[in-house]
Amino acid sequence: MDRKREEEFRRLLQSQMDDLLQEAEKTVNGMTADKESFPDPTDRALLESNRNFQLRIRDRERKLLNKIREALDRLEAGTFGICEECGEGISIERLRVRPVTTLCIRCKTRMEALERRLGAS
Repeated sequence: MDRKREEEFRRLLQSQMDDLLQEAEKTVNGMTADKESFPDPTDRALLESNRNFQLRIRDRERKLLNKIREALDRLEAGTFGICEECGEGISIERLRVRPVTTLCIRCKTRMEALERRLGAS
């Protein structure tokens, strides 16, 4: 992968990371600002339900942040865009859609088929 393309992915990954961190900060600020008391238990339950939903989303985003950091590390190491399974290059189109991917489409398809077979057993 040439330097220009590496820089394109570095910017893309950094932008995604910044967006996720900004959303996490909003969530933390929103949760610490919610000091309201609710006389109605239904209102309180709704607030708790919404908080739990937000926390599940943020947990998924935390996992994505780790994958973004790993992708940035692979960029630095010169292994970004190389399939961890077969060692072949991952297509630029696939990387643009999912820049944190570590598998080419052929290996990912094979892995998913195997998972489906094992799950059906």
